[in-house]
Amino acid sequence: MLSVTGVSKTFPGVRALSSVDFTARTGEVHALIGENGAGKSTLIKVLTGVYRPDEGQVTYDGSPVRFATPLEAQHAGISTIYQEVNLVPLMTVARNLLLGREPRNRLGLIDFRRMHRTADEALRGLGIRVDVRRPLRELGVGAQQMVALARAVSVDARVVVMDEPTSSLEPREVRTLFEVIRTLRERGIAVIYVSHRLDELYEICDTVTVLRDGKVVHTGRIADLDRLRLVSLMLGREIGVVRDEGLTKFTGSHDTAVEPVLQAEELTVRHLLDGVSVAVRPGEVVGLGGLLGSGRTETAKAIAGALRTDSGRVVVAGTTVRTGSTPAAIRAGISLLPEDRKAEGVLPGLSVRENIALAALPGLSRFGLVDEARIDRIVDTFMTRLRIKAAGPHQKVGELSGGNQQKVLLARWLAMHPKVLLLDEPTRGIDVGAKAEVQKLIDELADDGLGVLLISSDTEELIEGSDRVVVLKDGAVVAELTGDAVTEDRLMRAIATAPSASTAAGGPDD
Repeated sequence: MLSVTGVSKTFPGVRALSSVDFTARTGEVHALIGENGAGKSTLIKVLTGVYRPDEGQVTYDGSPVRFATPLEAQHAGISTIYQEVNLVPLMTVARNLLLGREPRNRLGLIDFRRMHRTADEALRGLGIRVDVRRPLRELGVGAQQMVALARAVSVDARVVVMDEPTSSLEPREVRTLFEVIRTLRERGIAVIYVSHRLDELYEICDTVTVLRDGKVVHTGRIADLDRLRLVSLMLGREIGVVRDEGLTKFTGSHDTAVEPVLQAEELTVRHLLDGVSVAVRPGEVVGLGGLLGSGRTETAKAIAGALRTDSGRVVVAGTTVRTGSTPAAIRAGISLLPEDRKAEGVLPGLSVRENIALAALPGLSRFGLVDEARIDRIVDTFMTRLRIKAAGPHQKVGELSGGNQQKVLLARWLAMHPKVLLLDEPTRGIDVGAKAEVQKLIDELADDGLGVLLISSDTEELIEGSDRVVVLKDGAVVAELTGDAVTEDRLMRAIATAPSASTAAGGPDD
């Protein structure tokens, strides 16, 4: 249905694709995988009309094509769901779902009643129940991703491209997504599926293509490859090395001091947090466990001053920090790596150098003059330490892969020399190699005495990376796992069996 032959694409200083052949067939789910920077995003953009190849040919439904814009590709029947939700936050759910395809009355005006009914039916068909009249920005990231999915499959698509579609979804939503994919396959639609989650690939995909350094290193049936071989192909390392290094780069427990460097006490935000308390010691990694919507992100934002609290206090190294103030939290030594790096993190139009130096600028200037030499030294140090792959410090961050954007954001906050680092999904949407580098770095930071609060939807990462795990449910702490109790089974049991906050509080008959 859709293929490329001998496609190459070069950017200044970087050859993103080199003589790539790729074919998506009707009624097939084709996995496209590789490390960040391997060329996956570039190939998708060539297929969907964002980029024109320097060499090679794109073929669609048996005929050579040259899409000038993504809209042209969409009209031809190619829909794309991007990892970063690509919708309009201020518009309603219904407008986003039917944008450009709004039903109209005889006068040519939008028929809002019919639009709301159509949108509601489309979402309910995917098991999503939301008020379609609400602005999209009021929904969580997972719900927004499901709206993007509904939009992609509601058009008369013949090819659907999914770029990390489950990165923001909870298990129930993932099951719904897989049912939709199976339905698309039965209808003869070609699905191109990009994900770093191996379990998903083996459950839903028929074929796999592995990219490495802009080249195809393997294409074939995924069932014919075991997992170690697949990871080995992605990383370009021998199977024995992959086997010896294990599933994550976390090395185990850390030596911790007695006195906490961070104490968050009874943090309360109406409808979001109910008296959450958590402490982190120097050299300790404390995990925040729980499902999406449990209050993990809200806890991190409340500690970092990005979410105003109704009550509670935050203490860093013995000093009380003014809550609801991000500058006060930063001055106290708290740094937050946010979950949504696109909306709350990197500035894609600025360079790698400018993004890294951004938070540290006030301390790098005197009398309004910036010390450019110091900035260069800091940027060079962190680009080397975090192994950021870029053409140079002046390349725009928006041109980097997702994993390298995450490293740039991490470098920005490490340049502030924080006492406490709050990491909200630090490895979300990045490849196996970049993920291992970030995990190893977290270990090293803890060994250097930094206090780390880790939020991760990857249970394996949370369990192996944390010395303690504080479990949240409905905005309240329901359990704390320490020592040998830090296991996946204990975590799942705590989430499943703990009463909700409203139940625990008791009703009028208690």
